[in-house]
Amino acid sequence: MTDSPLAAFSARRSDGRETPLAEFAGQVLLVVNTASACGFTPQYAGLEELQRDYAPRGFSVLAFPCNQFGRQEPGDDASIAQFCETRFQASFPLFAKVEVNGDGAHPLFRHLKAQQPGLLGTEAIKWNFTKFLLDRQGRVAGRFAPATPPAKLRGAIEALL
Repeated sequence: MTDSPLAAFSARRSDGRETPLAEFAGQVLLVVNTASACGFTPQYAGLEELQRDYAPRGFSVLAFPCNQFGRQEPGDDASIAQFCETRFQASFPLFAKVEVNGDGAHPLFRHLKAQQPGLLGTEAIKWNFTKFLLDRQGRVAGRFAPATPPAKLRGAIEALL
């Protein structure tokens, strides 16, 4: 599915490997900006539950650590990956730390915010664990607030699978 909007983007994984996001074309995706020292950090467990339940049907969480909100992701990529694996047994793809707002925002997040603005039409991401749900064609099907627990997205995910 090279016509997927994802084909235009790549991102560095936590292990340093550059990954074309076209690798995920044809899957339902939940793209999340994450943090290890945030009040919403326990959502990693819910994200992993979604990953385990729906991966066999063509779903994946894509986690992008971000330190732009309250400096709640201070670690380097290796320590973030170790935290996610040991504390939450995270099996979903974990990317290198990115910015999601401002001049340094990763191009993927610029695209996602433009496709699905937030409350009152603002594009800025307000906090850690903002979630973007993408359909199999790579189009943004929904944007969910940080306080929305991953389990509340099951119906929306199942509708796209």
